[in-house]
Amino acid sequence: MTSLPPPVPHNPPGPLQSELESLTTEAYRSDLADIDRWPTLDIARAMNREDAAVPTAVAAQLPRIAAAIDGIAARMARGGRLVYCGAGTAGRLGVLDASECPPTFNTAPQEVIGLIAGGRPAMTAAVEGAEDSRELAEADLAALGLAERDVVVGVSASGRTPYAVGAVVCARRAGALTVGLSCNADTPLSAAAEHPIEVVVGPELIAGSTRLKAGTAQKLVLNMISTISMIRLGKTYGNLMVDVRASNDKLRARSRRIVSLATGASTEDVERALAAGGGETKNAILALLGGVDAATAARLLTESGGHLRTALHAIRRP
Repeated sequence: MTSLPPPVPHNPPGPLQSELESLTTEAYRSDLADIDRWPTLDIARAMNREDAAVPTAVAAQLPRIAAAIDGIAARMARGGRLVYCGAGTAGRLGVLDASECPPTFNTAPQEVIGLIAGGRPAMTAAVEGAEDSRELAEADLAALGLAERDVVVGVSASGRTPYAVGAVVCARRAGALTVGLSCNADTPLSAAAEHPIEVVVGPELIAGSTRLKAGTAQKLVLNMISTISMIRLGKTYGNLMVDVRASNDKLRARSRRIVSLATGASTEDVERALAAGGGETKNAILALLGGVDAATAARLLTESGGHLRTALHAIRRP
């Protein structure tokens, strides 16, 4: 016969419990108290209604988001790195966003970095206690050799996660630019960061499950941070991702299509330009639109800091 585990001792409410009870992301919705008895379609409708409120909450923070992005792009233009720091869902979202930048924008792996409390194992399983350690965040940033030109974005739904707050405090002490992304108002993370972004989405459908609306809000903001920063850094030409890394058949086909859309050139000319430029989409576009060879295109792109439009203007300038 299997014995039951010993009962969990009941501890009196402490400061942490009181703190959590004050957060909107932890609030209890009494109107959803019997949701487990609802028809599935009604639950889905309720969840959809909740999710629909997230973009509005993000919109309220757009001026702060834009200011943070301008600061991020300025640091990265000087060789700085963008580092996301978070625990649990927030940390995983940061790692996800960072991992998408090399194939989409041809960034080096060390340019956009996602740090999660507990390291790689925490991507798929909880690492107990990791999120509660400011010291762990400091050690992770120290291992990166954090510098003044870098940017650290602390991500935490509650805005109080010690790992995220500790990362921002440590980064600010080092002179790095700091951003705090949370889903509550007036949080310790906001107080620590130069650029606080508070996307207040309200109580979750399942009380305290911040992988829901809060996670969606964080994903939307991280999408903006990385994408618009890359636009500012010249990683796009119009709305074409001209720095795409053609590392597989799908991306090679996309690269050919991007060159075709940007230039209107024939399939044969697109193929020749890509081959001459080593498969680099941006190089091929500049060669075709500017009427220069691949070597000249490469030089002009280097001189323009990788900004295709700037390089084109240099060719067309009388």
